Amino acid sequence: MTDAPRVELTPAAADLVRRLREAHGPLMFHQSGGCCDGSAPMCYPEGEFRTGDSDVCLASLTVDGVAEPVAFWMSKSQYDVWSHTRLVVDVVPGRGSGFSLEAPEGVRFLIRSRLVGT
Repeated sequence: MTDAPRVELTPAAADLVRRLREAHGPLMFHQSGGCCDGSAPMCYPEGEFRTGDSDVCLASLTVDGVAEPVAFWMSKSQYDVWSHTRLVVDVVPGRGSGFSLEAPEGVRFLIRSRLVGT
């Protein structure tokens, strides 16, 4: 039996990642834990958002149709709060107010969570 992934994408989110990859090249996610849209996962061109000692790489997501893994980063302070959960990246209608690549598409990424082991 294998462990469930800490981060996964819904089919709708994977489809959007494929479209964004085609338009922008290799991608990455970062979730900071700020208020409002700051607590949503933000998608950037790989390396455009600077990560460091205050961040944790939770996963390298494999997405069918995307040549390279997509790193999912989270601030350590946010990880301390969410460490007991499995994060499911979904996409919903509505424009977020951040700099995430999907904003012009009229949709935004959203985290749904489950307790680890469920």
